[in-house]
Amino acid sequence: MKGRLIVLDRLDGRLAAALVEDGRLEDLLIAAPDDVPVPGAIYRAVADRPLKGQGGAILKLPEGRAYLKNAKVLAPGTPLLVQVTGYATEGKAVPVTTGVLFKSRYAIATPGKPGINVSRRVRDDARRDELQLLAREVMDGLDMGLILRSAAEHASDEALAEDILAMTDLAAKVMGDEGRDPELLADGPDPHTLAWREWPEPDTIATKDGGFAEHGIDAMISALRRPEVPLPAGGSMFVEPTRALVAVDVNTGADTSLAAGLKANIAAARALPAQLRCRGLGGQIVLDLAPMPKKDRRGFEQVLRAALKADAVETTLAGWTPLGLYELQRKRDRLPLL
Repeated sequence: MKGRLIVLDRLDGRLAAALVEDGRLEDLLIAAPDDVPVPGAIYRAVADRPLKGQGGAILKLPEGRAYLKNAKVLAPGTPLLVQVTGYATEGKAVPVTTGVLFKSRYAIATPGKPGINVSRRVRDDARRDELQLLAREVMDGLDMGLILRSAAEHASDEALAEDILAMTDLAAKVMGDEGRDPELLADGPDPHTLAWREWPEPDTIATKDGGFAEHGIDAMISALRRPEVPLPAGGSMFVEPTRALVAVDVNTGADTSLAAGLKANIAAARALPAQLRCRGLGGQIVLDLAPMPKKDRRGFEQVLRAALKADAVETTLAGWTPLGLYELQRKRDRLPLL
């Protein structure tokens, strides 16, 4: 099937959304359990105790504890607004930040950071000027900043103005909070909202119940539950999460040519971002690549960097280890599929 397809459905009773491009599953979003803080959720937290050795602080949330990195000295009981930045691993506090943002499809309201900015991806100077003018008119008298996202380039003025007002009204309401006890002030986006907000316009969208079965998404998800990922030319890679890290093993398969290792590694680099997204894997990623000459490493890195550039999940390329493994550090903004 050619083109881009978005399917909104449920998986095991939870809201879920799938993005399919040219018959390949490119992204999968699944709702977290009700008692798990969702990235993007905004809380009124209360300072509990500092972690002097780590330069952070533990905060109280309605559902448990949060960890604030690089926190200033906070007196116990001090209330502050925080936003969830990712999922916590088992037994750890939820990561949060005080840099609260209000994000929608076209605009991001930035309280405490004045100024109006337009995404660099909007390259048409005339359209950039139009967006700036419209934003200034809508934002007149509001004490906060605004970022216009790349999707705003092709949005109608009416839709853009409505989006800006929705975000700024929510920001003003939340930032004006004066409570003192731990409380959820704004929930994070569910998978259907996140798909609308982050994914590009599809050629087809399916919203009826049973869409995953009808469009073959169920079979694609079943494949994700297995570690093996077939690669072109007979190669394969195995993606296996452990408690400490995610191990990725690349094999050449039946290919015995001189360039077999490089071909398998490049194919793995191109397939890896989608596999990590759909499996919900983050943290430390260690690649055990197929054998290839050291002179080919730079070419592999270029392919991997290009593949990750289009990936919305923040990923750092740490580089090569003395044993010839390649390491990545990836933000945990999803729960593991398994």
